[in-house]
Amino acid sequence: MSFLYRNIPLGRYRVPVPVLLWFLLTLIAALAQLSRHSYNNYLIYKGVFTHLRAQTNLYGPYPAEYFDANHYGPSFGPLIAPFALLPDTLGVLLWCLANAALLFRAIGLLPVERRARLFILAFCAVELMTAIHNVQFNPMLAGFLILAFAGVERQREAVAPFPMAAGFLIKLYGIGGSLFFLFSKNKLRYIAGFLFWGLVLFALPMLFSSPAFVLQSYSDWLQSLMTKNAKNADFLASNGMQDISVMGMIRRMSGQAVSNLAVLAPAALLILAPLLRFRQYAALHYRLSYLAIVLISVVIFSSSAESSTYIIALPGVALWYLLNRERHPRAALALLLLTFVLTSLSPTDLFPKPLRESYVRPYSLKCLPVFLVWCWLIVQVSFRNFRSEKSKDLAA
Repeated sequence: MSFLYRNIPLGRYRVPVPVLLWFLLTLIAALAQLSRHSYNNYLIYKGVFTHLRAQTNLYGPYPAEYFDANHYGPSFGPLIAPFALLPDTLGVLLWCLANAALLFRAIGLLPVERRARLFILAFCAVELMTAIHNVQFNPMLAGFLILAFAGVERQREAVAPFPMAAGFLIKLYGIGGSLFFLFSKNKLRYIAGFLFWGLVLFALPMLFSSPAFVLQSYSDWLQSLMTKNAKNADFLASNGMQDISVMGMIRRMSGQAVSNLAVLAPAALLILAPLLRFRQYAALHYRLSYLAIVLISVVIFSSSAESSTYIIALPGVALWYLLNRERHPRAALALLLLTFVLTSLSPTDLFPKPLRESYVRPYSLKCLPVFLVWCWLIVQVSFRNFRSEKSKDLAA
């Protein structure tokens, strides 16, 4: 493990191995997609901006521009605008680097030891590469959630709601960050900040279009998400690329059309009930555990979760390990390794293809170890007395 914390000389600078790995893998993945002209997701993102300006349906089919359809909110238009105005080659490259950089910055703001932050980067690097190979928005979304937590920790309630509101108005997942409001020391200021940023980000697309079109687009967005959710839940028609979730595992293992609500309702109760332990809020390890729960929950309980979505959940897994490696060294390490192999490596060429095609993908097993980590965390935040423990900085 000591290798992870070595510095590599780069001219006048000395760069830690995980940082170098983080951006090198991002660059390699981005260039690989550009060389194959394989960046359909980016074209969908770009289309949000171009169709917003043209006031044409953001969620209609445009086979001459890209495959599949857009499922991102109108607020995504202003975010992608600086990249969409560039030639595609440059836009794709900068978009991928921006995603990696924002998540890198968010992890850097976590209230943990430097070695712990480097461990998180190293553990998540392969998963980041998977997301970048798909030219995804998910690394940035993970960064938004972590920034929302870090803003509350740094008592910057006026700006802490910004990344949460941005994530919510773009992909809904950001709503998980609203739970960090409970840890705020100035809740009135947080609420004011949320209302301000929510209104600003809601209205911002109107600068590129018209109020009537944007309002209609929000309605169209809701309809597109409902249609997508119904399609993802149809496991018989699925190819295993979507619904890599707890519901997806249950549906595919049982062969039954289990409803999302049957899983989401008890899961929501298990997530929210520990928040009644108000006295535990003072313990940093409790709050970090809850951050890990949020990062994992928005993925494993989403029927829209796909392989590249797990870059949101993996920082949560890394945090869980850092919080538990001293108390339960063998069990935590075993589950961490299982997560790395089954979740991070299974989509790559390093994982045996017959196992991936016959078991991991058909049964959504990429979700399994992350779900086990979630269960561990839920038990801890429900029963562990964090306040009675001596709080130490996390170090890997």
